[in-house]
Amino acid sequence: MAVIVILILASLGLALTFLMGFIWAVRSGQYEDPQTPALRILTDDTQPAPPPLSPREFQKTTPA
Repeated sequence: MAVIVILILASLGLALTFLMGFIWAVRSGQYEDPQTPALRILTDDTQPAPPPLSPREFQKTTPA
């Protein structure tokens, strides 16, 4: 019977921890603009990514 009490208290503590984390995220502005990050993938980058280095170029750039 004591195990059930311990498990209930542990689950309540964990639930309160997640609730406090959610409240902190809302207050810090994490959910202010949910649309822009989803649309960012549809826009073109201003500069294309550089081509990958060849193995020789990679060896030149890494310290020995």
